[in-house]
Amino acid sequence: MNEQTTGAGTRYDHWRPGGRRRPGGTARPRATASARLRVAAGAAVLVPLVAVIAVLPLLSGDAATGTVDYDAVRQAPGPGHLFGTDDSGRDVLARVASGARVSLIVAVTCALVATVLGTLVGAASGAAGGLVDAAVMRLVDGVNAVPHLLLGILIVALYRGSLLAVIASIALTHWTTVARIVRAEVLSLRSRPYIDAAISGGASRLTVLTRHLLPAVAPQSALAVVLLLPHAVWHETALSFLGLGLPPHLPSLGTMVADSRDDVLLGAWWTIAAPAGVLIAVTLAVAGLAGWWRDRLVPRRRSELAL
Repeated sequence: MNEQTTGAGTRYDHWRPGGRRRPGGTARPRATASARLRVAAGAAVLVPLVAVIAVLPLLSGDAATGTVDYDAVRQAPGPGHLFGTDDSGRDVLARVASGARVSLIVAVTCALVATVLGTLVGAASGAAGGLVDAAVMRLVDGVNAVPHLLLGILIVALYRGSLLAVIASIALTHWTTVARIVRAEVLSLRSRPYIDAAISGGASRLTVLTRHLLPAVAPQSALAVVLLLPHAVWHETALSFLGLGLPPHLPSLGTMVADSRDDVLLGAWWTIAAPAGVLIAVTLAVAGLAGWWRDRLVPRRRSELAL
């Protein structure tokens, strides 16, 4: 009997979206109620939050970093200022929107740079094998042996107040996890018959890497960007909170949390509640969407048998 039309469990079964299947395949399970709820909750939090972060700084102008207003110092949240004002009379909502936009831009850049670097290193290591693979993995072990925050502090301390230093400190300490995942995927793909066929047909290692291996690990790399995003936000916040991240005049969630420490002692709790709440909301929303995406990828890969 032809293997392409045999029953469930044959070598050519592939999942299709929405429960559809190829002839003789097994339908892919639909999303559970908890998964749908997690996606809906994450989208309900993330979409309006991103909209406010993107639009409000354009509408508020210099309200986040402009002239101080000592007549409105530490006003509680109310109709005039929904999130209250800080110790300089500036609107906390405008500053949170501007700070969150800066933090997210830095985090997205760091996640992209770390993922691209980790994908290239992991794919090259897995494709090369032998001594090259062993040397690269020892390098990865060496980077992982140093605490990420400590290494990041060391990098930004050399170029204090530099935005590029903050991006480099986060990206250069988070690529190793991506490299390990991509290397494992590449080692698994190298045993596939179509890779052997490409090599037997005269394809070079570089051709196999660029035309077969890298496109195959692209979904995992895209997921890595999403998973690294909240982690990068927290690292940027930690560095700015310690005074080693972004410059003080540039509002970010970390600098706002650091500046609000004295205000809390004076009863102005809203100055720290607003940036901390946005930080937690972004983290939970992105983590929920990333978890749903990861759950969709894992069953698919488990159900696809080697060609």
